[in-house]
Amino acid sequence: MTELWKLDATEVARRVHIGEVTAREVTLSALARLDAVNPRLNAVIQTMPEEALAAADAVDQSLARGEKPGLLAGVPVTVKVNVDQKGFATTNGLTLQAQHRAHEDSPVVANLRKAGAVIIGRTNTPAFSVRWFTSNNVHGATHNPRDKGLTPGGSSGGAASATAAGIGAIGHGTDIGGSVRYPAYACGIHGLRPTLGRIPAWNPSLPDRDIGPQLMAVSGPLARSIPDIRLALEAMSAPDPRDPWWVPAPLVGPEAPKRVALCVAPEGMKVVPAVEAALRDAAARLVEAGWQVEEVASVPPLREPARLQALLWLANLPRGGMEAVEREAEPTSLAVFRHMVELSSVPGLVEFQDALTARLGFLRAWNLFFERYPVVLVPVSGELPFPDHDDQSGLQRFTEIIEAQLVQVGLPLMGLPGLTVSTGLVGKTPVGVQLLAGRYREDLLLAAGEDIAALGTPPAPVDPDWD
Repeated sequence: MTELWKLDATEVARRVHIGEVTAREVTLSALARLDAVNPRLNAVIQTMPEEALAAADAVDQSLARGEKPGLLAGVPVTVKVNVDQKGFATTNGLTLQAQHRAHEDSPVVANLRKAGAVIIGRTNTPAFSVRWFTSNNVHGATHNPRDKGLTPGGSSGGAASATAAGIGAIGHGTDIGGSVRYPAYACGIHGLRPTLGRIPAWNPSLPDRDIGPQLMAVSGPLARSIPDIRLALEAMSAPDPRDPWWVPAPLVGPEAPKRVALCVAPEGMKVVPAVEAALRDAAARLVEAGWQVEEVASVPPLREPARLQALLWLANLPRGGMEAVEREAEPTSLAVFRHMVELSSVPGLVEFQDALTARLGFLRAWNLFFERYPVVLVPVSGELPFPDHDDQSGLQRFTEIIEAQLVQVGLPLMGLPGLTVSTGLVGKTPVGVQLLAGRYREDLLLAAGEDIAALGTPPAPVDPDWD
């Protein structure tokens, strides 16, 4: 019999609903897997076995009463440590917030609970959730279960590492510059950045964020199968009046042509041969599945949106942001912020207003492009997953990394959705592709992603067997 921790969320929920297994049995299996592999990974930095088993028992009791326990009944999940979960510290990887305690759940955590999910642990993030690598002074470093020498990604590196290793079927992540999409890529799983307003999010214990992050930051799921991403999206996107950005958009939109634009090197970004090969392989899989794929030389702007994304993100530095970075004194994030300041000056009021105005034009251009090509196939990164802590190799290498991550950084300015689909391995190194679609058309991303994934080797839980 397959060990329960190996099952996808969709299968766990099915078995729990029909009474083939209990939520308690699934949770005990998940907790045992966590205990077995997390010491090597440090992906989960806080566990809650008693609370998890109580939640599982509640699901079982609900079923015994003939009630419907939710879409994710009994499914073990993890939650990133930068969102509020009642009774736990929202550290965001900071010693400055190590003693911080949330007194109520954020909307996304509340939605997971309402769906019957069982939270088994909180996952690591880099200090300030700012890097594509994961380490900090309060929780330490997280490792990639496939290769300790590779980054697990960031900032949802703990979520991706845990999910790839079978610690939970679904990982909650956040994305303002690739923080769901890139860790999924680095760890060889799938990850969805939904449209702004799709999944309600807010941290009751912290001040509201500046307008830049409000317009760009989202929560989203990571999983080992596309059906699990679909299921998680449905559960996580339930309404919550505490998030004014939430939009009651349908999960399935109007029928659209199965037409895809393949752009190997958006705006001339450098793409290594292995990444180009993955893109062409994914395109071939889509054609085999009945999609029309047309290669295009260009897509609407991403480079200028990436510049403006950084500008809006850094606007809080003169108003206490950089002071907090310096007080935290975490070396890797401090180096990154200093590099970012060199590459993107802090805006004045006029430049800030101009950036917000320009956002509208970029979104209009993408909307029009999606009219012709409902789905766009582009790189996740121009490079294969980076060596761990590669962003600490100086300004020149940091600049190269930023360039490789062009699509990661450019997309959030417009609030658009993106899906990372794992397509396989180059040796032992994961590789994948990114799909883009119009606002609230995650259904198109998932349809194309499922067809790509179906013609490859499905990601399976990985044992961290490196030295």
